[in-house]
Amino acid sequence: MSEQDKTEQKGSEIEEIFKSGSVLAGGGSSGVQCMTIIGQIEGHYLLSDNQKATKYEHLIPLLVSAEEDEAVKGILLILNTMGGDVEAGLALAEMIASMKKPTVSLVLGGGHSIGVPLAVSAKRSFIVPSATMTLHPVRVNGVVVGAPQTYRYLRDMQDRIVEFVCRNSRVERRTLEELMMKPDALATDIGTIVDGKEAVEIGLIDEVGGLDAALAALHGMCEA
Repeated sequence: MSEQDKTEQKGSEIEEIFKSGSVLAGGGSSGVQCMTIIGQIEGHYLLSDNQKATKYEHLIPLLVSAEEDEAVKGILLILNTMGGDVEAGLALAEMIASMKKPTVSLVLGGGHSIGVPLAVSAKRSFIVPSATMTLHPVRVNGVVVGAPQTYRYLRDMQDRIVEFVCRNSRVERRTLEELMMKPDALATDIGTIVDGKEAVEIGLIDEVGGLDAALAALHGMCEA
């Protein structure tokens, strides 16, 4: 490959990172597709321009493309998210969990709220020691109609999230629900914040580790 071709390829990679937060690592030679889930998960409503966001309508076609691309051998998901749209986040998590190609997630900074299902959706999950994850019941912003149907909808949505997390990790349902409803771990709210070591101890995340461990695991899965 000539120097001009290398420069053009590098420029294309930078543009792809800028547009979608995704890149085929190593110029495609490693076969690892790196995707980022950062800021808030943007769903049916647009967030303000000054907020970092992951748009689910951008990530969905990227996942489909990676699943169909023969050059992609495995997918590395980097998470540092505060949560966001519940339905959009759960839709992304279900799509990742249903992929046939090897997937590994790495939680850096935070994997809060709906970021929890996204973190456990990969076939193998890692978290750095300093990262945290917030477990809490489903919440909504704005005006809420105080009717039995509204509370039933919120409860059903929470049950779907709990079922997904338990199905894709080793955490027990009783443990997860107790942590989600704990009344004294967050100021003026309910829920629990766990760090990297605690997330592994309760079976939520597979292993404490950084980028080196996550990549080593992914390469091992690709070669198996």
